[in-house]
Amino acid sequence: MSTLASPGFIIGPAAAWVALFGAAMLMPLGPAGSALAFKGDVILLVYLLALARFCTAWAAMETGSAFEGMGAAREVSFAVLAEAAVIAAMLSLSVQTGSVSLITMLSPSTGAGAVLLAAGLFTVLLAENCRVPFDDPNTHLELTMIHEVMVLDHSGVDLALIQYASALKFAMYGMLIANFFFAPAFSLLAKIAVYLVVQAVFAVIIGLLESFRARFRMRHNPQFIFTLTSIAVLVFFAVLIIMENVK
Repeated sequence: MSTLASPGFIIGPAAAWVALFGAAMLMPLGPAGSALAFKGDVILLVYLLALARFCTAWAAMETGSAFEGMGAAREVSFAVLAEAAVIAAMLSLSVQTGSVSLITMLSPSTGAGAVLLAAGLFTVLLAENCRVPFDDPNTHLELTMIHEVMVLDHSGVDLALIQYASALKFAMYGMLIANFFFAPAFSLLAKIAVYLVVQAVFAVIIGLLESFRARFRMRHNPQFIFTLTSIAVLVFFAVLIIMENVK
């Protein structure tokens, strides 16, 4: 451990894991509900995601390392756009359903236009989980790292918690997107099967991306995140307006 580190260096990864575990508990499995559900839980979901990122960046800054400080700065700068995209997507669903409950917002009644939101959220998934084309989790060049440089000084249980939290975040975004593909007649087992298929498809797509293309230049990442998610949300609103006029 760095001689500059306070107990926050140890507390940060644990607090981030707890925040992401709580966010995963809020994620519904269609109308079957979630482990923790209440009116307004979507607001808590957004705050828990932000809290997890804050705790990870806080722990990185505790080391006093220039590299980890650089990684934390990059992480939060990209997070500004990623979090805005998530909030815009949730706002779109809230406007459509008239609810701030995840179970209602992610019900099968969201319609075909939600597939566009799913595409936008998949872009956020890549950025949030440090995957190509936004980041390369296997790089060893500190000057090009984003997330990985933040955890260079972590090891043992702390590093395990960070890796586990990353897996939870990936699974949580997969569940969020899988809800768009549930049909009202699906049984619980069918919904679990759809979720597993969605996760498998994501794994294949990410594997192909990492095999056949390079990472974006750092300055292109904000443009790409903002453009794709904005288009997805705007087209989703357009589909809503068309559907309402047809009715």
